[in-house]
Amino acid sequence: MTTLPVALTLNAGSSSLKFSLFDISAAPAQMAIGLVENIGGQPRLKADLGDTLARVERELPPHEAADHIGALATVLDLLRAAFADAKASVVGHRVVHGGPLHAEPIVVTEPVLAELRRLSPFAPIHQPHNIAGIEAARAAFPDALQVACFDTAFHRHHPKANDVFALPREYYDRGIRRYGFHGLSYEYISGELKRIAPQIHAGRVVVAHLGNGASMCGILGGRSVASTMGFTALDGLPMGTRCGQVDPGVIFYMVQQEGRTIDEVRDIFYTKSGLLGLSGISNDMRVLEGAGVPEANEAIDYFVFRIRRELGGLAAALGGLDALVFCGGIGENSRKIRRRICDGLDWIGLELDHDRNDSNARVISTDFSRARIMVIPTNEEIVIARAAQRLLSARQDAAS
Repeated sequence: MTTLPVALTLNAGSSSLKFSLFDISAAPAQMAIGLVENIGGQPRLKADLGDTLARVERELPPHEAADHIGALATVLDLLRAAFADAKASVVGHRVVHGGPLHAEPIVVTEPVLAELRRLSPFAPIHQPHNIAGIEAARAAFPDALQVACFDTAFHRHHPKANDVFALPREYYDRGIRRYGFHGLSYEYISGELKRIAPQIHAGRVVVAHLGNGASMCGILGGRSVASTMGFTALDGLPMGTRCGQVDPGVIFYMVQQEGRTIDEVRDIFYTKSGLLGLSGISNDMRVLEGAGVPEANEAIDYFVFRIRRELGGLAAALGGLDALVFCGGIGENSRKIRRRICDGLDWIGLELDHDRNDSNARVISTDFSRARIMVIPTNEEIVIARAAQRLLSARQDAAS
């Protein structure tokens, strides 16, 4: 039987494991995609196994996905049954934090893994689970190359003025700086613009990655120059459960006046704030849009206000604006949010075509808009798969 070389990509979250399988006999071609959600609770498996196989969606016994190792074992059982002739030659991992040094994907070695563990305090709700995914994959595929792809890497060329905090200088050298996140998504969008709209790619672009995690990035000539996220994935825009930008004095107040511990404050900021905290209803924009109550509307108002405010700042950092690109679950699907963000922004060169927006067209600006407004579905998995294939090929070339 002929063995088909494949790349497995893993994106481990706090309670989820997203996966994709790619044929890498030529350019990466996606064969399957899915996720296990609610790991450690009542887990659920969802998977699309391509055109020839049925879509899978089912509840899992809790013991099958009590942790990420169990979730990966469940995923592998599914993929082995569906693609018996496939062999994972390389596993690519989304890793949220790469620190100040990593501007490119890297082969995971023991020293690299130790370094990623040291970065866990920089991304406390993400990094430990990314590492757990790597460890589970190493156990499952001891002969496969493991590749880490960093969400911070795309932003590592910022001018220092966009990277530094106004703290004593030694803190910058200790790694306390603005890193930016969602870099794999921004890398994909930048690459798509280069392919479909090279003139825009060469210009001044703001990309709004709007989902349960949300951020915006100013891109000049295909390179990130500014991001709304900073030292952690907590800063900037309000998100599903994360607060976004907040006066640091709030932390002092909660600790000193309310007697909260740092762990309690962290839990509030990361898991009880954002759209959920403001509305008291849900972190899901679809639920809030349909709720029709003042609390939900106020949460949406703040979300839109912060995006519009950050858009102005990023346009200033870029020296103007040639395009605004929406991606992410909210950015790709919420016509109402896109309309509320864009209406009245003709002063910055944006003029929304409501009919195009309502039909979810790729270009949703009018023909007279000085800056283009676009909707481009992001694809972090293909970015990981391409990097994994590239490093695998380099390893094979070096060995031959």
